[in-house]
Amino acid sequence: MDYEELSDFLRKRREALQPEDVGLPRGRRRRTPGLRREEVAALAVMSTDYYGRLEGGRGPQPSTEILAAIARALRLTLDERDHLYLLARHGVPPRTAGGDHVSPGLQRIMDRLADTPAQVFNRLGETLLQTPADVAFEGELTNFEGHERSGVYRWFLTEGGRDLYADEAVRAQHSRVLVASLRSAYAVDGERSPAGRLVRALLDESAEFRRLWEVHEVGIRHGIKRFVHPVVGGLELHCQLLDDLEQQQTLLVFTAAPGSVSAERLELLSVIGSQRLLGDRMGVPTDRT
Repeated sequence: MDYEELSDFLRKRREALQPEDVGLPRGRRRRTPGLRREEVAALAVMSTDYYGRLEGGRGPQPSTEILAAIARALRLTLDERDHLYLLARHGVPPRTAGGDHVSPGLQRIMDRLADTPAQVFNRLGETLLQTPADVAFEGELTNFEGHERSGVYRWFLTEGGRDLYADEAVRAQHSRVLVASLRSAYAVDGERSPAGRLVRALLDESAEFRRLWEVHEVGIRHGIKRFVHPVVGGLELHCQLLDDLEQQQTLLVFTAAPGSVSAERLELLSVIGSQRLLGDRMGVPTDRT
């Protein structure tokens, strides 16, 4: 591993970022150019000591999971992310429908949506990034492994995944949306792709998925959905989607009609999300180290 080059690259990218670029307040007594090390560590959900040793050229070779978290925290482009992996002596991750690197553009949008439930997911239905309000709304969705990383797989094959949805009609519609979306990815990538492997697993294990797959629906989109949240109660939300065609990812934002009861309850969720974010940054988890 090229410690000197890796250290220099991390420091230069950190100093090139301003607090406003990542949704952080600047504060009055900021002498450090760009972000502080502890701010990058918090954004990457790792200890300041570990990140400091890595940037200082003293840490062990970071894992690909660590590199992915740092790439997101530093808002690296795909080319910059690939360079980071090479400096750490890892192979460059493939740029596929299952890729997990969120573009700086989507990152900036997410930074400005901290008080709104929003997430970025790829074509396999894997959630890559959530706002604090979305974690308060849906729970943490980025820490699954294997097929369970896909929200499609969890919807059809794990218990409790449908509890948030208000009734059977809403759940049935969401099932159709998920199957249609996965079919589109499967048609593009083919049966030997990650999408193909996911489809085969679902066909083998879920009778409901098999039935909907045979209908051959495509192009079904989200609309207004009704939810029952365990803390704030009933919510009627609009699901707005923004596609990043270059990286084959989608930004999903939940909004409520202004002045409605749902809007008031979303505001409460944003408070819950803000409290969670503050707790994360005051006591940063160290399990990555």
